[in-house]
Amino acid sequence: MIAFFRRGLFAVLALSLVLGANVRPIEAQSQENSRYAAIVIDAASGEVLFSRHADSRRYPASLTKMMTLYLAFEALSQGKVRADDVLTISPYAASRPPSKLGLSAGQTITLDDAMRATAVRSANDMAVAIAEHIGGSETRFASQMTAKAQQLGMTQTRYFTANGLPDARQTTSAHDQAILARAIMRDFPQYYSYFGLHDWAYNGRNYRNTNGLLPTGNGYDGMKTGYTNASGYNLAASAVRDGRRLITVVLGGRSSASRNAHVAELMDTGFEVERRRSQGENIQIAQTFFEQRGFGVGGESLSPSAPVAYASIGNDEDDIGAESSAVAYTAAPAPAALPTRITPSPSERSAAATQRAAAPAQVQPAVPTRRAPANVTASLNGAPSGAAVAPSTTPRRAAPPPAREPARAAARPSGRWAVQVGAFRDEKVANDWLAEVNRRFRAQFTSAERNVQTAGDWYRSRFTGLTEDAAKAACDALSERRVTCMVIRPD
Repeated sequence: MIAFFRRGLFAVLALSLVLGANVRPIEAQSQENSRYAAIVIDAASGEVLFSRHADSRRYPASLTKMMTLYLAFEALSQGKVRADDVLTISPYAASRPPSKLGLSAGQTITLDDAMRATAVRSANDMAVAIAEHIGGSETRFASQMTAKAQQLGMTQTRYFTANGLPDARQTTSAHDQAILARAIMRDFPQYYSYFGLHDWAYNGRNYRNTNGLLPTGNGYDGMKTGYTNASGYNLAASAVRDGRRLITVVLGGRSSASRNAHVAELMDTGFEVERRRSQGENIQIAQTFFEQRGFGVGGESLSPSAPVAYASIGNDEDDIGAESSAVAYTAAPAPAALPTRITPSPSERSAAATQRAAAPAQVQPAVPTRRAPANVTASLNGAPSGAAVAPSTTPRRAAPPPAREPARAAARPSGRWAVQVGAFRDEKVANDWLAEVNRRFRAQFTSAERNVQTAGDWYRSRFTGLTEDAAKAACDALSERRVTCMVIRPD
């Protein structure tokens, strides 16, 4: 019975965490990124100019909607549906979580507007409405999606949803997504412009495209973004320069900003290859050209030296938009100087004192300070700017130094770090899952408090009272065991 309960909790955890995350999570940049994959291809010839883990299985997130729209385009071209068809929103479609258009069950929308909402807004409810209109049900439509993927040669792709919401069975690869992008342009050039809409107006509101590269120019004219906690930040992009079109797919980015920058760099390099070839230079293996510029060698990090990626409200990213309960990720700029000291929260001091009391004679060797995370943390906590923090070379004492005492009154309990491990509709399930995670990862949460926090109809399972490093380390440990989590910064 216990084993059955645990399996059930795992099955809903990935979805529930995304749905209830009306929070400000972070993702730390690291030297290794197991979710990363990338490919650059020539759209005309299909030549692979660059690839890195391109055939490894990854989660597509909302890149799924590219196939949803491919089948919609196919149905339109075959006369099975019309752009002015009126879709009635089902209760199931209306219940899909953000990003969504937000129509209620029983309301109607044309197929054309539903496709625009899917391409521009990345609306999960509209993707399901399209699936139900064409396939009769999302399940049947997803089977058609998988069949079409196999027909196109997408060997690593299986679909179980029409919108890309978390499902561990739904996998793809960067190569497969490039195949799909090319197929859309080849088979339905008359409909490709849906992916290049910069914005879309509906019912008196204007929605921006989630693809941040479109407004930059440089020949970018479309495709799709995607994000879930498991997939990371995904982007399929296409651009035309000097009459040549390239397709670039990057999966597993750590933030929308670093992902977009990486796609742009890969695209620029690919066009440089094309330009040099057109000028007579003999570049037989484009992969080598990319690797000579540092792509595809060493760690898998996207911008490993970049600051920690923090969440910020209002930056339109996939599955995020107006009136959404989700958040978008942006790279936090590093301040000019590090603070002299960061005031700890009461729970941090308590945990540190307990550890020091348990091992008073232990001397830890000095280690270099991890400058970027400390830098960002200091600015968020409002600490004064000044000289950089130097790593200590003396052992810690059994009691906290007197200099920290005056700062005790300034520390606020709300300024603590936390780890969210799930969000559920049922409070008992939230409490049970929190207890289960604590049982399995007791070492990571010895100094943490267990809290189920209410947010509307959601109950969030959180470990609170952690330091920044402890929260990151705990979430890393959970991720290694495939337990979904998010690090929550102080308010």
